[in-house]
Amino acid sequence: PKALLALGFGTTPQEAAENASASLKRGFEPAAESYVEKWREWQAGLLPLDRQVAGINTYRVSTAVLATHRSSTGAAVASLSIPWGFSKGDDDIGGYHLVWPRDLVETAGGFLAAGDPAQALEILAYLRSMQQPDGHWPQNAWLDGSAYWPGIQMDECAFPLLLADALRRAGHLADAALRSFMPMVERAASYVVRNGPVTGEDRWEEDAGYSPFTLAVEIAGLLAAADMFETCGKAEPANYLRETADVWNDQIERWTYVTGTPLGEEVGVEGYYVRIAPPDTAGAASPKDGYVPIKNRPPGDSDRPAEAIVSPDALALVRFGLRAADDPRIVGTVKVIDARLRCDLPQGPVWYRYTSDGYGEHTDGAPFDGTGQGRPWPLLVGERAHYELAAGRKDKAASLLKTLEDSAGSGGLLPEQVWDGPDMAEHELRHGGPSGSAMPLVWAHSEHIKLLRSLNDCAVFDMPPQGVKRYIEDRTVAPRRTWRFNHKLRAMPAGKLLRVELLARAVVHWSNDDWATIHDAATIENAFGIHLTDLPVADVPPGNMIVFTFFWPDAGRWETVDFSVGIDKPDNQ
Repeated sequence: PKALLALGFGTTPQEAAENASASLKRGFEPAAESYVEKWREWQAGLLPLDRQVAGINTYRVSTAVLATHRSSTGAAVASLSIPWGFSKGDDDIGGYHLVWPRDLVETAGGFLAAGDPAQALEILAYLRSMQQPDGHWPQNAWLDGSAYWPGIQMDECAFPLLLADALRRAGHLADAALRSFMPMVERAASYVVRNGPVTGEDRWEEDAGYSPFTLAVEIAGLLAAADMFETCGKAEPANYLRETADVWNDQIERWTYVTGTPLGEEVGVEGYYVRIAPPDTAGAASPKDGYVPIKNRPPGDSDRPAEAIVSPDALALVRFGLRAADDPRIVGTVKVIDARLRCDLPQGPVWYRYTSDGYGEHTDGAPFDGTGQGRPWPLLVGERAHYELAAGRKDKAASLLKTLEDSAGSGGLLPEQVWDGPDMAEHELRHGGPSGSAMPLVWAHSEHIKLLRSLNDCAVFDMPPQGVKRYIEDRTVAPRRTWRFNHKLRAMPAGKLLRVELLARAVVHWSNDDWATIHDAATIENAFGIHLTDLPVADVPPGNMIVFTFFWPDAGRWETVDFSVGIDKPDNQ
């Protein structure tokens, strides 16, 4: 017999039952009509970026995916799916149905690109509500904001700054509205500037070190925060954020760019950016589907020399406005990426996350079980398309848009990974089709929407303008280098000041001639609680050493260790 099922929700069983009963009395047709009308009304208010592929409006699918993954609180989960869910037990409570600040900002960017700033503002308000007192965001969290994994990732702490500034620049966060978010901005900027530039883990929730992707987000985030500080009349902290961004930007190549390697010689390039440096841990853990402690991870990147760890993550340096698309170092890196990570599939080229990635099915098609082999990610097709657009190759970007869309499943949902092996009917795996990974991946659909908007505008939609102006157009160079206890500088180029930054008041006791002459410099506290002083060592010639220690007035004691920074040749030699 036929039956009509009414499913009600509420904070208590009684409330849920009352909602179900009221819906039954109202009837199915009115409920369905109201439901459909609200969806149509929302879609009608979006920008007309419609695109038909095999009878599916891919744009409307992507916007629907974003909306269905949002809660009434403003949060959005990474995916309602469970990767290789058929092989998981009920005790696997984490995973993709959590809020990831990085994915959440990408989701907000998708809404903003589609012409719905209200949703993006709600997401920013939710991020404000779940920010921790010291300014960071949890690596991931439940919808109520309670943290799940214990890690902290620096890009996730900087991404909300970019979202706030994007809304400000688009006219959706001005005056009183911006000031209401400034406490969040101030705490986030303080956390990033005090704890960067080294990432806790990279954007794939794995290795620690210097990551081009994380560095790009951190630096762009500091520049964005500086503009917001300045807008609110706080010039001194704005200036400090820009100074710090300049110092970090100057050293991106020193930290992440390698030259004269066998791989570079094989590909025919002088050098390239590596995925992360130093590569001290393995990279086989799933990014969201179960936390695997570093010590328990299977062998991977840690068994390879740094030169071999290649990733498309370096394209973030262009995406976030720090390096020009035609910068020879970027161009060389793209060649290495294609030599090592490009996979040509029926729909076109799709890229792997990085060399020796272990997150994906086994070669026999068996599901990922803590080990496996990484498969190509359609998300990275969208990122590559944005790079091509930044390089002025719109036709190539448009071709990659089609590749991204053709990587979807039969209903238009974009998977996390696609299968690069032969057809395996017993595992429901088709060459070039979705693998058993997450589907849909909300981040991929956000990237799809942003790519549609970028192609429509003939410009990368979410590229922050501050870095483009400062580093590509004006070629700003930092006049200093910075030493901290959490970032002890070993050497610096001649011709620059040495800034010493501490977390307590101190007198820096220093010499540039092995203590033959001695200088003392008292620190000054800035708006972020950092005590700093600039040592005038720009005229110290290469080959010399700056030696220093500290007297702590508040504790009435001397530091018992001497520290040193060597002076190298100037950067331009």
